[in-house]
Amino acid sequence: MNKWCGTGRFVRDAEIRYSQGDKPCCFAKFTIAVNRRFKRDDEPDADFIQCTAFGKTAEVVEKYFSKGMKIEVTGEIRTGSYTNKDGIKVYTTEISVENVEFAESKQSGSGGGGNSRTTDNSFMDIPGDDLEELPFS
Repeated sequence: MNKWCGTGRFVRDAEIRYSQGDKPCCFAKFTIAVNRRFKRDDEPDADFIQCTAFGKTAEVVEKYFSKGMKIEVTGEIRTGSYTNKDGIKVYTTEISVENVEFAESKQSGSGGGGNSRTTDNSFMDIPGDDLEELPFS
């Protein structure tokens, strides 16, 4: 079973692109900083996880998430490799995102975040006119 779940903060706004062809598909590339549970001397406090979302999930990322916001990501780990311009083989690891969720309310977050509003500190409401566009209900 290949399943990854993590919670972290957006390092920067997602990079959004659309595929070419008859049915263009949105995809979003983004990085989240995930805090480490334990820290050794001289080691970083966080790991930076590369993520890629497709379709409606990518559109949700583009519309509702921005730098500094906390996000929960579920997906599969994908590995790959390529040869860089210096002829060195580079190995990659990223998360192919299946699902994203808000991990905090807008009031408690340090990031921006669209036109969402909160009713309390535990859930983020999405404006009613956008509900039909979301891939979940």
